[in-house]
Amino acid sequence: MTRPARPRVGLAAIAREAGVSVGTVSNVLNSPDRVAEATRGRVLEAIQSLDFIPNGAAAAMRRGVNRLIGLVVPDITNPFYSAIARGVSEAADDAGYGVVLCDSHDDPARELQHMERLAEHRAAGALVAPLTADKNRLARLRAKGAHLVLIDRADPTEVGCSVSMDDVRGGALALSHLLDTRDGDLLLVNGPHSIPQCAHRAEGALLAVRDRGEDESRLQEIVVDEMTSEAGYAAATKLVDSGQIPAGIFCTNDQLAVGVIQALIGRSIDVPGDVAVVGYGDLDIAASAPVPLTSIDQPKLALGKAAVAAALLEATESAEAHRHSSHVFEPRLVLRRSSAEISRTPG
Repeated sequence: MTRPARPRVGLAAIAREAGVSVGTVSNVLNSPDRVAEATRGRVLEAIQSLDFIPNGAAAAMRRGVNRLIGLVVPDITNPFYSAIARGVSEAADDAGYGVVLCDSHDDPARELQHMERLAEHRAAGALVAPLTADKNRLARLRAKGAHLVLIDRADPTEVGCSVSMDDVRGGALALSHLLDTRDGDLLLVNGPHSIPQCAHRAEGALLAVRDRGEDESRLQEIVVDEMTSEAGYAAATKLVDSGQIPAGIFCTNDQLAVGVIQALIGRSIDVPGDVAVVGYGDLDIAASAPVPLTSIDQPKLALGKAAVAAALLEATESAEAHRHSSHVFEPRLVLRRSSAEISRTPG
């Protein structure tokens, strides 16, 4: 037998129980500092005795904003975005906000749908790791009143704040390390250049070659459709079968690098003795890879926390006072055994 629903307790019932006005109850809920301590105590006792649950949605409508922050990522199973989500959650908890996690499944249409829903529900902020750099789509969302913060994307700041990495610098750090420790040809295993991070990391790698006065042909590039360990394994297997094995390989994320290492050692190619491998992201899998992986560190927790701080700052400032900011984190090379220096043949 279905039990009848319990009648909802409203502000009027709380006011009667406490012997105060409805306005006083409202002040206790929304501006408690405006109510005398003794009166506030009676109202809180009435709330507890009647098991009152505030209507957060209605309060949000009155304030014009919700105490929720939306996070939209392309793939929550990707350890990079999982770590960012943790940083967002920790910062939101500290500020008294909840987090709504939206996974776009690498689908731009689904991503836009998530962002528009966050705007319609007046979330305090929409933190987005965008799949595309389409300024029109982002400006459209901005026009709906969403406080946008772009994650892992340095621009366009005209539609919102951003937190990101200097991926050009990161690519240069990785390639410079290989140039310092290896003679011979080098290989870049990269994702599609339509992904800005991939394009920027490739740009940095090439800049490192140019800055050394090296022939650009010393660095070759393989582009894979997906930045997964499976794609890295397939690319390295094809490379070994061709007989064109480089002295060092820079992979533009750690998943690719782990797949490359697995393929190399599976074909009895020593890492780092025969080939040095460098990844990007310094995910947990880097330290536990078959050969511990040298990687470019991205401060993932810090990225998430900085995104929350930017969103809440904009939510509390007036439109006239707010200026969109761009927080760019510096990369750092984390050395492990996969690129350990080997003895070079005397010249």
